[in-house]
Amino acid sequence: MARVALVTGGSRGIGRAIALRLAADGATVYIGHKQNAEAAADVARLASQVGGRGVPVQADLESAEDVARMVQRIAQEEGGLDILVANAAATAFKPTLDQRLHNIRRTFALSVDSFLLMVTAAAPLMAGRQASILVISGYDSIRYVPLHGILGAAKAALESLVRTLAVELAPQGIVVNGLCPGPVETDSVRIMCGEAWPAVAEALSRATPAGRVGRPEEIAGIAAFLVGAEARWITGQTIVADGGLTLVSGPVSI
Repeated sequence: MARVALVTGGSRGIGRAIALRLAADGATVYIGHKQNAEAAADVARLASQVGGRGVPVQADLESAEDVARMVQRIAQEEGGLDILVANAAATAFKPTLDQRLHNIRRTFALSVDSFLLMVTAAAPLMAGRQASILVISGYDSIRYVPLHGILGAAKAALESLVRTLAVELAPQGIVVNGLCPGPVETDSVRIMCGEAWPAVAEALSRATPAGRVGRPEEIAGIAAFLVGAEARWITGQTIVADGGLTLVSGPVSI
């Protein structure tokens, strides 16, 4: 029987790559998105071409009602859930002390609040299925990144929840892990950096022992392993995947 997965923020970037990799492994993947229905439909189409099945599911993760509706739909259509990948994130990229209260609240609501709501709703669907929960963290949780103070704090909170939930959900056969990518070339990074991206990518490549920035497909491969049968003995960990950048560097502007 095909595994059932939910990937939030699955219409682009790392989330898109993870959704397609899980589909290539034969999963039915619910592709969470907020607004870009066309991009989510494209991922669903590609999922069917690589051997799985893709189902777009719209939800505003800042809305508790939307989160509940999204999980309930999976319960009704599939009867259970094997993989939950919490990938969606957003923030206002400003100096930390310039952040307004509503920006702080929205950042944590989207990353932290929605994750807890999803896990609370999804855990009964995952219990006894040898299921996996994976949080996509980020380089800003462990290193200074300009304009990422609030997002980095939210990601660090998620990494703490990974450790706690790994213990609390272990009796139900659910493993919980995090994946912390270093700099990866995605649409959102290119948009954020604008015309400066080539220079930023070159600087990061020079600073990284691997000599380049990462690709979404590489992160997706690691994610697929962490939610797979061979990684069941790993739980409560956040794996850094950065080509060695954190081993040798201090602050790097990305």
